[in-house]
Amino acid sequence: MFLNYIKEFFVKKTLNNNLNNFKNEVFTSNIQTIGLLIDESNFIHSKELVNEIVLQGIALQNIKIVAYRSKFKEKETYSLPAFGKKHINWNGEITSVFLNEFIETEFDLLISYYDIETAILMMITNKSKAKFKVGFASVDKDLNRWMIDTAIENYKLFVHELFKYLKSIK
Repeated sequence: MFLNYIKEFFVKKTLNNNLNNFKNEVFTSNIQTIGLLIDESNFIHSKELVNEIVLQGIALQNIKIVAYRSKFKEKETYSLPAFGKKHINWNGEITSVFLNEFIETEFDLLISYYDIETAILMMITNKSKAKFKVGFASVDKDLNRWMIDTAIENYKLFVHELFKYLKSIK
């Protein structure tokens, strides 16, 4: 337990060092690819969230999803590619191949679907090569370009507001 606190301290330290080096993302009005980073520790409607995004005209094959779980079990099978604290080392480096691929993919839009500041999730959002990042207002304002102020359970309103703003920019 104590080692987890120390590990999280080092991850937060790495995150704080990298937050100062953030770049100004450029919005492209034509959203084709979406990265979806979900905290499934407290949110159980991941499939419904994806369906709402598909209803907005984004093809399912253009949505890449990874899910964080605070209690990750290696032998359990998950419906979405899942990761936990075990996939980050003490230096704040990601040890999982699929998570590194997610970070290196240049999405048109990254949706950081978590409302509690978790160091690992914030680090993945920060390291992502996505062109534009969207998240919740309750998370650090330096991580996301746009912040939507809703409850995490209200995924329909989140998606509706997101695409309403995206369409108004076009």
